[in-house]
Amino acid sequence: MKDISKYQGIIPAFYACYDENGNVSVERTKELTRYFIKKGVKGVYVCGSSGECIYQSKEERKLTLEAVMSEAKGKLTVIAHVACNNTADSMELAAHAESLGVDAIASIPPIYFHLPEHAIAQYWNDISSAAPNTDFVIYNIPQLAGVALTMPLFKEMRKNPRVVAVKNSSMPVQDIQMFKMEGGPDFVVFNGPDEQFISGRAIGADGGIGGTYAVMPELLLKADELLKAGELQKACEVQYAIDAIIYAMCACKGNLYAVMKEILRIRENLDIGGVRKPLPNLFPEDMEQVAKCAKMIDEAIAKFC
Repeated sequence: MKDISKYQGIIPAFYACYDENGNVSVERTKELTRYFIKKGVKGVYVCGSSGECIYQSKEERKLTLEAVMSEAKGKLTVIAHVACNNTADSMELAAHAESLGVDAIASIPPIYFHLPEHAIAQYWNDISSAAPNTDFVIYNIPQLAGVALTMPLFKEMRKNPRVVAVKNSSMPVQDIQMFKMEGGPDFVVFNGPDEQFISGRAIGADGGIGGTYAVMPELLLKADELLKAGELQKACEVQYAIDAIIYAMCACKGNLYAVMKEILRIRENLDIGGVRKPLPNLFPEDMEQVAKCAKMIDEAIAKFC
C-alpha cells in the first residue's frame, strides 16, 4: 500500500496575496505560509479557487508557488493547482511545480466548452505527463466547472498511476464514499465543501481542503481531532459553529475571500491585500459584519479549543 499520510488532515486553500497596488506579493505570500506552519495544519493547496487562479497569469502563479515552497518545503504538504483553460499553459505550470518539488499537482476539468469525457481525460493525462514524478489530484467541482467527475471518467483516470486523489467539492456527500470505494484504501479522497467537513470525514474522506480553513484553522483541527477520538457529538458541535461562521461571512456584500482576508488582518495582524477584479472588495457597510465574524471565531475557539 502507498503511504498516504502526508495527505491526511487539514489542508487550507491558500489565498492570493497582493501588495497595495494589486500585484502578487512575494513577502506577503511567504508570511501567509509561515502562518500556516505556525498553526500546525497538514499542508496547503496553492493557486486554486481561493488563490484566484483564473484571474492570474502563469507568471504570477509561478511566483506564488515559488514563494510558498521557499518557506513550506519539508514543513507542509504542498498541492499545486496548475489548471489553465488550455493544455499547453497547464503543462507548463505542472512542469514548473514538479521542478520545485511539490507533493502533488491538481487540476479542474477544462471550463466553458463542454468537452466529451475522453477529451477531459486527455487534458488531465497531458498535464500529468508534464510532471511524470509527481502525484496528480483530480479536482471535482461540478457546480463551478460545469462538468462532474463521473464513474466512467474516474475509472479511466485510474489507469494513470500518478492519479492518487480526488478533491471532491460536489455537494452529495455519498460521492466521497463512491470514489473511496472505487479507488481503494490507498486512494485519497479530500472533502471539499467546508460546511460538510465532519460528514465527509465520517463517510470516508482522508482529510479536507477548504477555502475557509485559513481564518479558523484551530476549529477545523479540533473537529478532526474529536472525530478521530470517536467523539462525534462534540465534533458536530464544532462543525455547527464553523457553519454559523461561514454563513455569517457569506452575508457580506463583498466577496467571501475579501471578507476572510480582512478577518486575518483583524485577528492575526496579517495583511495580504484585497481581491482582484472582477471579484468585489469589501464595502463600508460590510465592516460591522466582518467584525462580528471575527468575534464569532474568537468565541468558538475559546469554547472548543
